[in-house]
Amino acid sequence: MSKENMEYLDKYDYLLKVLTEEIDIDGKKVRLKDDFEKFFIKGNKTAGTRVRKFMQILRRTAEEVRNDVQDYKDRL
Repeated sequence: MSKENMEYLDKYDYLLKVLTEEIDIDGKKVRLKDDFEKFFIKGNKTAGTRVRKFMQILRRTAEEVRNDVQDYKDRL
């Protein structure tokens, strides 16, 4: 497998990690699902801020993947 393909898989793995595992946000280990529940069910505003940060991470990474797909497609 080429180095470039490994980079694509690393981005995929990172997206999965953000969605399913604990990640570090503001020095705190948090899970997206837990913060969704804390914000939408319990009304914890700080958890809402972390949910927004999760979404920002996902948006940025998704944009990178989108650009990678377009670049790769153009080379085919």
